[in-house]
Amino acid sequence: MRVAIVSDAWRPQVNGVVRTLEATAAGLRARGHAVEVIGPEGFRSWPAPTEPALRLALAPGRALAARLDAFAPDALHLATEGPLGWAGRRIARRRGWRFTTSFHTLFPDYLKARLGVPRRWSWAALRRFHAAAGAVLVATPSLEALLGRRGIAHVARWGRGVDLALFRPHASGAFAGLPRPVWLSVGRLAPEKNLPAFLALDLPGSQVVVGEGPDGPALRARFPRAHFLGHRAGAALAACYADCFVFPSRTDTFGLVLLEALACGTPVAAFPVPGPRDVLGAAPVGALDEDLRAACLRALGADRARCRAHAAAHGWDVATDRFLDLLVPLHEKVSA
Repeated sequence: MRVAIVSDAWRPQVNGVVRTLEATAAGLRARGHAVEVIGPEGFRSWPAPTEPALRLALAPGRALAARLDAFAPDALHLATEGPLGWAGRRIARRRGWRFTTSFHTLFPDYLKARLGVPRRWSWAALRRFHAAAGAVLVATPSLEALLGRRGIAHVARWGRGVDLALFRPHASGAFAGLPRPVWLSVGRLAPEKNLPAFLALDLPGSQVVVGEGPDGPALRARFPRAHFLGHRAGAALAACYADCFVFPSRTDTFGLVLLEALACGTPVAAFPVPGPRDVLGAAPVGALDEDLRAACLRALGADRARCRAHAAAHGWDVATDRFLDLLVPLHEKVSA
């Protein structure tokens, strides 16, 4: 099968959507399928509002149509609701192609926080975007329920995975010389990640942050006692998971870093919100509490072997097979 994936989030961006698509594309290719991921690179683009490092394709319709024609897909997946996703939707609707979409990000919350856009406007646009999809893929039961309440139909579960060979328990010397325990947070340094809720905590040991983003300079200035390591990937990232992983976001729809931490045998502390609740469930692999400091101190005592065992149920093979099952044939006509 020839699978085209259109996404406004793609390399060189570093985020959960990109990593999910990278793993999915690799898994599909390993199964003998041809995959073309079409991202903003190669299109005229402009900087995203409030985050100029991220580029958004500018009027990509004609160029996107040419790239899709050149690849000649058997199935089309629109991964994001940005300019490329909307252009892909218009092309598919005009040609009578079937397609699937996915819902990764709570844009109504982000746009309200960053730009003051009323949530009802954003949800109306999202309902329209996803309405014609053969299936709308989501990662968790919480998202499935939320989209149902918001009037988005044809929702199907598409889980996530973790590279269990890369992220595994280790005797890390990454923080030799730092007072222990090491409290780690990994992710973009952006408002929606809620990092001040972690960095303002009075915790023993050392607070360490891995990642880059628009809030980096302000966070470094406000919390000089924290250790900011910048971007890490691959083995360098895996080596950072140490004593406890702290996830202060209240808006992430999943959080791949949660699985990475658990795969390394690192317990998780987080707020009791969708995302962490979906990943941890009732397993004794961390702590969820509205008092994030209390969650941190409780999580530290979790059994590391049980953390690893919990993550081991989330390999990418299962997620990739599910994605493949949910794809729809391109050339079955869409009803009006």
